[in-house]
Amino acid sequence: MSPKKTALYPVHEKLGASFTDFGGWDMPLKYANDVAEHNAVRTAAGIFDLSHMGEFRVTGPDAAAFLDYALVSNMSILKVGKAKYSILVNAEGGVIDDLITYRLGENEFLVVPNAANIDKDFAAMSERLGDFDVTFVNESNDTSLIAVQGPKAEEILLAAGASDEAAVREVGYYAWVPNTIAGVEVLLARTGYTGEDGFELFVPNDKAIELWEKLEAAGEPFGLQPCGLASRDSLRLEAGMPLYGNELGLDITPFESGLGRLVEIALEKKAANFVGREALSELAKEASPRILVGLKAQAKRPARAHATLVNEAGEVVGEVTSGIPSPTLGYPVAMALVQRPYSELGSTIEVDIRGKRAPFDIVPLPFYKREK
Repeated sequence: MSPKKTALYPVHEKLGASFTDFGGWDMPLKYANDVAEHNAVRTAAGIFDLSHMGEFRVTGPDAAAFLDYALVSNMSILKVGKAKYSILVNAEGGVIDDLITYRLGENEFLVVPNAANIDKDFAAMSERLGDFDVTFVNESNDTSLIAVQGPKAEEILLAAGASDEAAVREVGYYAWVPNTIAGVEVLLARTGYTGEDGFELFVPNDKAIELWEKLEAAGEPFGLQPCGLASRDSLRLEAGMPLYGNELGLDITPFESGLGRLVEIALEKKAANFVGREALSELAKEASPRILVGLKAQAKRPARAHATLVNEAGEVVGEVTSGIPSPTLGYPVAMALVQRPYSELGSTIEVDIRGKRAPFDIVPLPFYKREK
């Protein structure tokens, strides 16, 4: 089966993008230079096509109660206009996906899953509908999502024209507002996956090209650049953000992947039962055997995903989940799952890179944090 194309595919072709199959979608990997795209987001702004992401709409009197049961976090306490990051787990506590949920109204929510997991997530959540009085609809094929990320993002949206300029300035992190940007009605969210300030704009497919082109024109004086998935990956890694299939998965518990506190809050404060609660309660009783750590190279050789971590005796004690030469920091960084006895901050561990060992320091995550 050939990969699907987003409504913005013609724009990427015209811009000369290199494409890759990601989650069953033909997506721009980069345009001219992924490092330049990365640096544009850190210093000015980048525009991304995220239309491969999913959108599930949950409506009805039991919408909040259903999401409380289906997801780990407590969605019934979420205020209208706010968003929450959470995870969908199976009965054994394995992570099916991480996702963001927006509360659109008292009885209406928008759930955004990862592209590769749309069908799997929709099936898993549909199985949990039970007797809840809700309507659960997959709107993924009808919705486009454009992100503008970087320190100039707010200025660019205002330059493009906003029906409510104050709302653009005042919408907080992990919140959303309805707005009209560049003459196009959008759901405007301020979340992001790059470590920078920025916005996500949800629009119907038939408005995606118009909105992209107007944002691109408004952003040109500010240094806005179109950005592909390669720069998105390096940006999120510097910011210490997990990627499903790398730092998250069915065989990685939330306590191993750095999401333990998210689970602990649900176990402590959430009255409602939820799928996976019993298994997660058991896992919470003891420290996880593995833990996600940050690695900083002492030399120039980068460690890539699946490279093994070894102790002084040469025994394998962990595995790199993601690794890059950091464009912002100027040295290679990586995230890795390592056995807990070898996870001490400030210690050094060796990574087997194509048969040769390279020393890496274990450092706190994230590697990069923007100045407020």
